[in-house]
Amino acid sequence: MSAFAAVDLGATSGRVMVAAVAPGSVELHEITRFTNDPVYLWNGRRAAMHWDLPGLFHSVCDGLAEAARRYPGLAGIGVDSWAVDYGLLRNGVLAGLPHHYRDTRCHDGADRVHRRITHRELYARNGLQFLPFNTVYQLTQDDLTAVDRALLVPDLINYWLTGHAASERTNASTTGLLNVAGRWDTDLMAALDIPPGLFPPVVDPGHDLGPVLPELAAATGIIGHPHVSTVASHDTASAVAAVPMAPESAVYISCGTWGLVGVELERPVLTEAARAANFTNEVGADGRIRFLRNTMGLWLLSESLRQWWRDGVDADLGVLLDQAAACPPPPAVFDTDDPAFGAPGDMPGRIAAWYTARGLAAPASMAETVRAIVESLAAAFADTVAAASLLSGVPARTVHLVGGGARNALLCQLVADRAGVPVVAGPVEATALGNVLIQARTHGLLTGDLDALRAHVTDALLVGRFAPRGVPTTSAGRARS
Repeated sequence: MSAFAAVDLGATSGRVMVAAVAPGSVELHEITRFTNDPVYLWNGRRAAMHWDLPGLFHSVCDGLAEAARRYPGLAGIGVDSWAVDYGLLRNGVLAGLPHHYRDTRCHDGADRVHRRITHRELYARNGLQFLPFNTVYQLTQDDLTAVDRALLVPDLINYWLTGHAASERTNASTTGLLNVAGRWDTDLMAALDIPPGLFPPVVDPGHDLGPVLPELAAATGIIGHPHVSTVASHDTASAVAAVPMAPESAVYISCGTWGLVGVELERPVLTEAARAANFTNEVGADGRIRFLRNTMGLWLLSESLRQWWRDGVDADLGVLLDQAAACPPPPAVFDTDDPAFGAPGDMPGRIAAWYTARGLAAPASMAETVRAIVESLAAAFADTVAAASLLSGVPARTVHLVGGGARNALLCQLVADRAGVPVVAGPVEATALGNVLIQARTHGLLTGDLDALRAHVTDALLVGRFAPRGVPTTSAGRARS
C-alpha cells in the first residue's frame, strides 16, 4: 500500500487529503481543511479583490507536513484547484497577489477582446463558453510588459513546491488560449497583445515535476522527499475522473461552489448550437473532452449562510435543509445565473428582491430561502442536463452528482424529479479521489485507462441513489429574467 496526498483548492476552501492506495483498495482520509477567503487591497482607485496565494500556500505546506508525519514514506503529491485565475511572475518572483475571478475588473476584459475577435470566431478556435472572467479576458486588464511568466493557480503551487514551471493541460484548456488541437494559440495571443511565451509548455496529467524542494521541505517539515506530479489539475477534471459512469449514457454534475453539468466525449462539439447554448469543451483526463456548461452552484447557499452569520444568526445548513424539505415549493424558480447573484454580499436580500420585483411572494424565512435556492438550482441543473444530452447526442439515462452537493439529499431528489432519470450521488470527495487515482497510475500502483481507474470507485464511496418521483418537471412557465 502507498499513500498519496491530494491538495484540493476550491474557491471558498482548501484541504489536504491522503489516500492509502493498493490494488483494489482506495481509502481517503482528510488531513486538514482551511478557508480560502479573498483579500481586498486598495489599488489607488478601489479595493480590488485578490486571492491570498502565499497564505494559501502556507496552509498547503502545513497540511503536507502533517500528511508526511502521519504517513511516513508518502509517495506523491498532486495539486488541483479552480480554473482561470493565475499569478504573474517576473524573474521567478510573484508580481503581486493574483486577482479573484469575482473582482469587478473582469467586467471590461471581454469587450476589449471581442472588439478584435468575435465570440463566434473565438469559439471556433478554443471551444469555450463565454464567461466574463475567462483567463483570456482577464489578461487584457494586466500590464504584461512588466512580467515574463504566467502560471495558473495549481501550476503556481507546483512551481513553489518544486521549482519546476509547467502548464497542466486540463487547466490550460480553460484559459481560452489553448486551441482545440491542444496547443497554445500564439496567433491569438499576438492579436491580443499577450506575449506568446507567457505561459510555460503544456504537459499532461501524470508528468513528474520532481521532489519537494529540499529547502522548502526542511523549513516546513515535509519529510520523506515525496514527488510532485501533475494530475488533472482543474478540479472539475479530477472530479469527473472519479465519476463511476458509463460515458455513453450518463450526464454528470460536479456540484461545489459552481455546478458543472455535462458529458464526456472523445471529440469537441463546436456547432453553432453549442456556442449559442454557451457550452464549453474542456480537456479532461486521458484527453477526454468535458462538454459542459458552468452554472451557479452551492455559492448561493454558502453566501446566504455567511450573510445570516453576519446578521448574528446561528444558521446550521443541515437543519435548514431538513426544514426546507418540509416547505412548499416557491411560486417560481429564479434564474440562478442572473448576474445579481454572482458577487459576494446579501444573497437572501437579493433573492427576496428578485421575487418582489416580479410581483411574487418572497421567501419569508431562512428555510423558505433555502428551499427557493435548492429548487432553483435543481431546475437549472435539469435544464442543463437536457441541453447537454441534446447537443452531444449522449442519452441521459443516469445523472451522476458528485462533490459537496452529493450530501444534499433535497437537491439530489429534486434533480431526479425534474430530470426524470435516476440520480446517483457521490463520491462526495470526487475531486480528491480523481487526483489520487491519477497519481497512483503515475507511480505504477494502478494501471489502465480512465475507465479502469473508475473501477476503483466502489459503492462504498457513494452516498445514495434517488429515483424520480412522478412526471418530470419541464422549464415551461418558469419565471426567468
